[in-house]
Amino acid sequence: MGGRSSEHEVSLASARAVVAALDPARYEVVPVTIAPDGSWSAEGAPVAVVPGPGGRGILLPLDGGEPAPLDVAFPVLHGPFGEDGTVQGLLETAGVPYVGAGVAASAVAMDKAFFKVFLRDAGIPTPEHAVATAAEWAADPGAVRRRVAERAGYPAFCKPARLGSSVGISPVAGPEELDAALDLAFRHDSKALVERAVRGREVEVGVLGGDRPLVSPVGEIAYDSEWYDYETKYAPGRMRLTVPADLPPGAAERARELALRAFAAVDCAGLARVDFFVEGDEVLLSELNTIPGFTPTSVYAALMEAAGVPYPALVDRLVELALERDAEARRYLR
Repeated sequence: MGGRSSEHEVSLASARAVVAALDPARYEVVPVTIAPDGSWSAEGAPVAVVPGPGGRGILLPLDGGEPAPLDVAFPVLHGPFGEDGTVQGLLETAGVPYVGAGVAASAVAMDKAFFKVFLRDAGIPTPEHAVATAAEWAADPGAVRRRVAERAGYPAFCKPARLGSSVGISPVAGPEELDAALDLAFRHDSKALVERAVRGREVEVGVLGGDRPLVSPVGEIAYDSEWYDYETKYAPGRMRLTVPADLPPGAAERARELALRAFAAVDCAGLARVDFFVEGDEVLLSELNTIPGFTPTSVYAALMEAAGVPYPALVDRLVELALERDAEARRYLR
């Protein structure tokens, strides 16, 4: 819980809810907090996750205490250094089974530019967009401006490629606003995505992974602000979710189908929240979140509740899926 990203506080709120929902009769929960400076601690003492005897990971106190065996980790980390495959890679190396997507799926879904490549390869529709790096912007801003105009057009949204929770995002009404928007995005990341602003409805689908993933009903996001920014997402009462969304049956089924296809395209596991725009008769996939907001009132939890999986059962099932996935992985020679 916590983490080094700008979504540290959101992660803490999600993690506290997960800890409260885990059945104390079944689980001994050890909350591990990652501070904004990157240090790890449990109950105030410094710790590290390291490989232990027999290829299983242990939680090692760095102050000389007794190491503790780890049966499974539940990463509730949003954004870089947690949702992007980095912590997943550490857990893989240490031999700790963990909840959620693996290293590759986490990295691809976190990088909005890479994710668009996977969508294109899978034939999944997504809004028109352009990608630029900070180095390209510094070397030839004119070329970047032309690329954005040709591939994304205006109005648009400019986003850091590898961040979440709407941090660093700017609406771009026209070319005169692009420079400031890119400058802001490049304060957070070395790569930016500029995407056409879709004039449509915003809907979301939850997926709970396994051999036969469960796909939730479609939920629709509504809000009174100009766009779905950080404050709108997390300030109480600013966002409204309707599940099931009042969509034409064809659009709802199309979103659920595309969510499942995207989940498979990046080889996701465990859980995902998949975000869409519905523009007229067209359903466009925007993003796939491998560790979405995870409080009982978060969108993902509400979608799963509508699918018949209440929050305590949801966290329990995710732990089971993590152990099943680890057992399956250990069948193969490495």
